Amino acid sequence: MSNAHVMLGLLSRGQQHGYDLKRAHDEQFPAARPLAYGQVYATLQRLEKQGLVEPVTVERVDGPDRTVYALTDAGRTELADWLDSPEPPSPYVSNPLAVKVTLTILAAGEQEAHTYLRRQRAAHLDRMRDYTRTKTESSSSLPQVLAADYALAHLDADLRWIDTALQRVGALTKEITS
Repeated sequence: MSNAHVMLGLLSRGQQHGYDLKRAHDEQFPAARPLAYGQVYATLQRLEKQGLVEPVTVERVDGPDRTVYALTDAGRTELADWLDSPEPPSPYVSNPLAVKVTLTILAAGEQEAHTYLRRQRAAHLDRMRDYTRTKTESSSSLPQVLAADYALAHLDADLRWIDTALQRVGALTKEITS
């Protein structure tokens, strides 16, 4: 997902300047990496060059001038097209856990791979407890709860993989060390 589409989506609610967009991003997507102001303004400049947003006014607040942007018709069309398109599943699966298990076997042996997987399992369970707390706190917003649901589903899948890997470490060791 590109920052450009995120900015278009946030601007669909109405005219905003970069500070508002950054704040809205961080509030609406609490589990995402926060955007830097430089990213926001660089993205807005690219979108303006593409004709997807346009500056409508400049506000002077206690500090530097703030350019207020609005979606153009082309920007609304681009956003609608993007929202209408399903995200293609990645053809490549990046699994740093599998890489670490293999390298642990090669560097330290089968027993260390078992130890690593058990430590990783404990770390996943700790993180799941954190997300579960987030979901159950009365102060959590719905975007925070949805982000926690998403993270929990991924962590659960990782746990299932870790359990399977623990059962297969012996066979993997034989295969990659022979």
